[in-house]
Amino acid sequence: MSNSRITVSLDEDAQEALADVTKRTGQGQSELVRRALTFYAANFQAATTDASEKLEDYHKMLSGGEHVLLDVDFLHCFLDFVSDEEGNRAEEFLEAADEVSAYHAREYEDEFDSLDEMLEWLSLCGFLSVRRSDENRYHVVFPSEEIRWFMTRFIERSAVRLPFDIEIEEGYTKVMMTEHPLDDG
Repeated sequence: MSNSRITVSLDEDAQEALADVTKRTGQGQSELVRRALTFYAANFQAATTDASEKLEDYHKMLSGGEHVLLDVDFLHCFLDFVSDEEGNRAEEFLEAADEVSAYHAREYEDEFDSLDEMLEWLSLCGFLSVRRSDENRYHVVFPSEEIRWFMTRFIERSAVRLPFDIEIEEGYTKVMMTEHPLDDG
């Protein structure tokens, strides 16, 4: 494969960045541009995805004071603590969790128009990952069975005011969720 030459026009920011990286690495401009282009091609999806929007959402969640970062092991500890050896959950915990779900149902009523939007938000929170199967059907994967029962209960109760019903088919850590529009009659 032969070498090709190109001429590139750099704006002031790009000129400063190239000068800085050249100084810091001691490599020539051509080598740095080749490496940058190779790196960009290898990381194209990450480089072209609007991560800033996701970071902005994280920032809003955390800076508002009503969300916190929590190690998933702590979440498992909490969920394990409220269950006995037979898997029965403490009634007081369920009542409190259902109150939180009811509050979110009022909040979500003005926030989400589709199951897709709701699941995307919860995915951003780190409770689940979601893959759309078809137009109204989603494969939802949870990190564990404990988080699956907790979040499935939350989703069912926090979606009661939304303009659709959710059909849920549960597996061990995976759930199939299907959105059904509400009948107008």
